[in-house]
Amino acid sequence: MVLTPRSHAHRPTLDDVARRSGVSKSTVSRVVNGEDRVRAEVVDRVRRVVAELGYVPNQAARQLVTHRTGAVAVVAAQPENRPFLDPFFDLLLRGIRRELALHGAQAVLLFVDEPDDYPRVADYLGGGHVDGAILFSLRPGDRLHEMTGRLGLPAVFGGRPLLRDGDTARAHAYVDGDNRGGARQAVRHLVSLGRRRIATVTGPHDQENSAADRLAGYRDVLPDAPADLVERADYTREGGAGAMAALLDRRPDLDAVFVASDLMASGALQTLRERGLAVPDDVAVVGFDDLASIAETTDPPLTTVHQDVPEMGRLMARLLLREGAAQPPTAIVPTRLVRRASA
Repeated sequence: MVLTPRSHAHRPTLDDVARRSGVSKSTVSRVVNGEDRVRAEVVDRVRRVVAELGYVPNQAARQLVTHRTGAVAVVAAQPENRPFLDPFFDLLLRGIRRELALHGAQAVLLFVDEPDDYPRVADYLGGGHVDGAILFSLRPGDRLHEMTGRLGLPAVFGGRPLLRDGDTARAHAYVDGDNRGGARQAVRHLVSLGRRRIATVTGPHDQENSAADRLAGYRDVLPDAPADLVERADYTREGGAGAMAALLDRRPDLDAVFVASDLMASGALQTLRERGLAVPDDVAVVGFDDLASIAETTDPPLTTVHQDVPEMGRLMARLLLREGAAQPPTAIVPTRLVRRASA
């Protein structure tokens, strides 16, 4: 069987809709594009005809006029399997997609893990395929910071961008949680419980500012905490389990731990259980993020710092679509402590 190109002879056109509606092509175009300079009764008539004929706007022609593709790149500087293993990224992407959908746009997910990925992503971003980019999990001096500016592509960053010391790059729009304030709430809660040897598992400081800010919040409350009560990990369950083991090996007398993500906290709880320590009787545990799929299902359920992750995604998309802003906009999402059984 030979496949032949589908015939377009019967595909309704803008002219067909205009003739059936009794209005001009320009009026039909304004209705289809959602402009508000058309009388309500005309809008209703045109929309009825569009539905009757099954008219579908020619996206290629629309792009020639508007210079917009209706697509936004979501760029993650990490292995491509990571977002699908971490509920935080799943919720973030869900918020981004929902906000873009409200504006008739869609997300294109790109990953940058290896050096060879950068020219590929740069070619794609600069090739007119997308109207802007949302970027997260970048490291200091990451080429993506400068890439979007060089291409003249609107961009919003997930988290306060990490730049090199003395970097004079242009200001960036970003959305972040109140990481430092949330960490202070967590540690103050542990202090209020009478805990005196409070450790912390912090995230990777070479990846994003959230880890440094959460450690700073810990030190705001416990400025004299010794260095052997601080352990770094990588925002994974396995990393949290290993960091908890390292802390217990150094400080078996610790009686509380603030863990900088729920995923790491779930690993820390596993290690405590394996060491025969009861939570919260022996060691109280507080996490960060309040991811329901983790915090509500751990044993015991996790006391943690809540941040609205889908809202962060929505704000990233909303700021990207914002036009005419004099300064790059930023948004900080508030946090609050949610008490459960672990502390």
